[in-house]
Amino acid sequence: MQRIANLLVVKDHQVLLLKKPRRGWYVAPGGKMDPGESIYEAAVREFTEETGAIPIKPHLKGVYTMVIQDETDYTIQDEWMLYTFVAHDFEGTPFETTVEGELEWHPIESLKTLPMAEGDRTNLLFAVSKNGLQYGTFHYTEQFKLLSEEIQNSVEG
Repeated sequence: MQRIANLLVVKDHQVLLLKKPRRGWYVAPGGKMDPGESIYEAAVREFTEETGAIPIKPHLKGVYTMVIQDETDYTIQDEWMLYTFVAHDFEGTPFETTVEGELEWHPIESLKTLPMAEGDRTNLLFAVSKNGLQYGTFHYTEQFKLLSEEIQNSVEG
């Protein structure tokens, strides 16, 4: 099972997103974890590699299972874990473009309408607007059409 860590920076009521060239969809900067790497280390490393900036005080906001299923018989084709982090500041100046795509600042509200995988929309909106942690499982077709989602939220206290 592949493990992915991403990190969303929220600053001045805006979020820094990466526009991927293949579909034109937006994602939080992130990528695959290296063997032996913690989810925190992976999120910081991937964000820094993809943006050229260093996040300040990132914290975990969500843990998700992503399942890709065949659309006809629903057999599982692929599955991975996603760990979503948030930071409210960074050091350095982010790139404008990278080999991964274009970095763009967008108002937080645009997370509701920008083109992206629906599971990403759910977890990024939670990350910027709610306290606590979110857990979930998203079932997609191979074309990333959302088939179903199961979400649980937890708040300490």
